[in-house]
Amino acid sequence: MAAHCESGTIAALLNHAGLVISEPMVFGVSGGIFFAYLKSKKLSFPMIVPRSRPGQIRVNIAKRLGIDFMCRTFRRPDDGMAALDATLAQGHPAAVQVDMFYMDYFPSYARVHFNAHFVTVIGKENGAYIVSDCYHPAIARVSEEAMRQGRYAGGDLAPKGLLFYPRSVPLSPELKPAILKGIKDACFNMLRIPVPFLGVKGIRYFARKVVDWPKLTDDVDFLSHQIMLISVTLEDRGTGGAGFRFMYATFLQEAAKTLGRADLEKMSKEMMAIGDRWREIALFTARIGKNRDLGPARLSELSAMLAARANEEEDFFKRLYVMVK
Repeated sequence: MAAHCESGTIAALLNHAGLVISEPMVFGVSGGIFFAYLKSKKLSFPMIVPRSRPGQIRVNIAKRLGIDFMCRTFRRPDDGMAALDATLAQGHPAAVQVDMFYMDYFPSYARVHFNAHFVTVIGKENGAYIVSDCYHPAIARVSEEAMRQGRYAGGDLAPKGLLFYPRSVPLSPELKPAILKGIKDACFNMLRIPVPFLGVKGIRYFARKVVDWPKLTDDVDFLSHQIMLISVTLEDRGTGGAGFRFMYATFLQEAAKTLGRADLEKMSKEMMAIGDRWREIALFTARIGKNRDLGPARLSELSAMLAARANEEEDFFKRLYVMVK
């Protein structure tokens, strides 16, 4: 079990390979904390993203800790399935990207189409794949056909048969510089990307735009669903709570011990408190969405809560950057 599928899967693979590392450390060293407010013609409605893009955690952790991942996609499903079978036959557990809907060990009410889900395949027996999923409390089995469908689902963030596993892992990597680089990376992404819908600017952009969401649809039920989806995104989509803010606080706590830095321990507690206030937003949006209480006063209240989070995080990451630069 883990808080998030990508960081949890990578932590599991690295621990299996002999590198003792926690999921929050994987998340923090990779600079995984982020925020984006996305709206495009491809999206039916704006969406928020509180973490780095799928795949970036693996790329950054490999670069900063000197890990060599075998990572491939496959145009033809037959090639992708054959490569997975060959990898397992060589004794390597491997991570694959799938559409979560086809992982039928989940109960039907929990199965939604989401292409950027990562699971670890640890074996194959009697035509079924044996799978470790960080959101599922037990080892599970997936039929070959379901695995094929999951790995080759179409749409946004299509998996394209993605398969990866660590080929070589340093058992005593230089963790201290990797931690500092991960923190600097997170600070840059939250503060200095010159795009109005990313980082702290993205939280402020969200605060300004959410009051106009009723203009994007005449369907109150659809609007209610989108407001409640804010809560789902922050709390229920494998974030560890509060849009990854609690996980980042745990990373800073571990970083403080590794580096011997009391100032980072203090920042860990501050981030935990910021996470508590993101959780208040999650509870607020769940309540007003469920009750269809979506008038201008409520959305203005939500906007003010988001603007306050932006101010807090801007101050937090500015001070954090000064500490580590």
